[in-house]
Amino acid sequence: MKFAVVGAGAIGGYLGGLLAAAGDQVTFIARGPNLEAIRRSGMKVTLEDGREVTGKGKATASMAEAGPHDVVLLTVKAHQVTPIASDLKHLCNDQTSIVTMQNGIPWWYFQRHGGEHDGKPVTSADPDGAISRAVDPARLIGSVVYPAANLEAPGVVRVVEGRRFTLGELDGTTTPRIEAIAAAFAMAGFKAPIIDNIRSEIWLKLWGNLSMNPISALTHATLAGLLRFPPTRQLCVEMMREAEVVAGKLGVTFRTSIERRIAGAEQVGEHKTSMLQDVEAGKQLEVEALIGSVAELGRLTGTPTPHIDAVYACTSLLARRLAEGGGGLAITRR
Repeated sequence: MKFAVVGAGAIGGYLGGLLAAAGDQVTFIARGPNLEAIRRSGMKVTLEDGREVTGKGKATASMAEAGPHDVVLLTVKAHQVTPIASDLKHLCNDQTSIVTMQNGIPWWYFQRHGGEHDGKPVTSADPDGAISRAVDPARLIGSVVYPAANLEAPGVVRVVEGRRFTLGELDGTTTPRIEAIAAAFAMAGFKAPIIDNIRSEIWLKLWGNLSMNPISALTHATLAGLLRFPPTRQLCVEMMREAEVVAGKLGVTFRTSIERRIAGAEQVGEHKTSMLQDVEAGKQLEVEALIGSVAELGRLTGTPTPHIDAVYACTSLLARRLAEGGGGLAITRR
C-alpha cells in the first residue's frame, strides 16, 4: 500500500519506518532537520528488544508535492491538526482513507455517530470548524495509539514499549479498506485489532490521560509519584468517576475498573507523562484534547465535572504561562 505519514515524529516515525521496511511505499511529511535526516538515511527505529530497523521512503515538507496516497496516517498532535487540515486534500484521491491518531476526544467524535448528538461539533477539538470543513468524514478511520516511543534525534526513533494500534470505522462496520490497513500493519509487525466501537476504546485510553497527564504536568511528578501520593491518587479517581458518568450518558461503558486502570499506570513506574515532558520542553500542551473536551461533553450531557473543571483551569493557565514565557519548566536538583 501507499502510505503518507503526516507528522514524522515518534509515532509517525515508528509506523512509517516499519511499514517501509516491510515493503510498503511510504512518504514522510516532515520538516527541518528531521526531513533532511529521513531524506539522507531513512527512518531508523530501535525496537524494544534492541533490534534496529531502517525504513526508506520519500520525504517532503509539501503535501502538494507528495500527491495522492492510499492511506494517510495523521500522527500530529490534536492541536496541530487545524493548521494543516486544508492541505490534506493534496494527499487524497477519491479512495484515500485518513487514519486519525490523536489523543483525546477527536473532532469527528459525533460524525457518523447516530443518535441524538449525530453530527454535533466538538469545539474543543475543532474551535472554528476548519477541520470538519476540510476533511470528509467518509474518509476517516479512528485509531487508538498504545505504544510509547521517543524521537531521539532527527530521523531516529526509539520504542519504549508496545505495538498495538486499535482501528475502527466511525460507524462500527468492518470494511475492506480497514481490513487492508490492518493487514499492512500486521505485516509490518504491529498489532492492529479492528473493533466495532472505536469511541469506547478512545475513552479507555483518555480515562487515564485526562487525569494523570495534567496532574503530572502541574506537580512534576512521575506516574508512580502521583499515584503513590494519596491526595493526587484520589484526585485521579474523582476525575475518572466524572468522566465515566459523561461517557455513560453517551453510550460508552468501560471494560475495566478505575482501580485496575490506575494500578496498570502505577506499574509503569517512574515514567514522565507526555504532558510533563512537553512542560519541560516548553511545547504546547494537549489541554483541550485531553481535558477541555471532556468538560465540554460534560456540559453537553448535563453532567457536573467539578474536579475536571478545576484541573482544566489550572492546566490551561500553566499552558498560557509557558507560551508567554517562551521556554520550558522543570524541577532540578541543586
